[in-house]
Amino acid sequence: MSDLEDTDGPTVDTGSDGGDSGTDDEGTAGDDELPTSVVDEAERLTRLARSATDEREREVRLERRDDLLAPHEFTARVRDDDGDAALVLHPAAWHEDGVIRTDRIDDLSRAIEISLEGAEDPDDWTAVDAHNRTLVARVRDRHGDVHGDTASALADFVGNHYAKRIESLTGPELSEFRSEYFVRNAWPSARQRDVVEKSIELVYETAGEPVPEFRNP
Repeated sequence: MSDLEDTDGPTVDTGSDGGDSGTDDEGTAGDDELPTSVVDEAERLTRLARSATDEREREVRLERRDDLLAPHEFTARVRDDDGDAALVLHPAAWHEDGVIRTDRIDDLSRAIEISLEGAEDPDDWTAVDAHNRTLVARVRDRHGDVHGDTASALADFVGNHYAKRIESLTGPELSEFRSEYFVRNAWPSARQRDVVEKSIELVYETAGEPVPEFRNP
């Protein structure tokens, strides 16, 4: 085993991944194996996992990253050499039982390496959360505690899982909040459950944005 130990992925038995990024000018791997959006989201989830103070929160974000990469038959690990951390995305076929096998590496350019040092400001995440909490306060002030409590739960969901403004949620993400997070994690009152869809509509009305379609057909 080499000195390239993972913090959240497989280890390397011999050799190295190589330091080249395998990305082209569009930010995708060779032959467009990984779309830019997938690479960007994998990086975002990795950063969120590394900054998480709750272990379950960290696990959820890494699980989401794995689920994101799995359809493309890629996997991820973080290489940390003397504090110089980098996210490495590479074909799942390169490793076996959690160990990268150098004899299986066919083309190093297929790997994508992203530095995790200093490329993004955690204060940005703080600003996003502050924006969402301000929106919650406005909903509570205008529409009362029942709708305000649901808005607060929505802000918790966004902060824990997506780290973006509530208004930026997609329909499927909002549906995930409505059908999964709200029911299992928000501990809503009976009144909240009765008016949850109205509460979501009021959040977007207060933000001055259209509501994404989130209701199941």
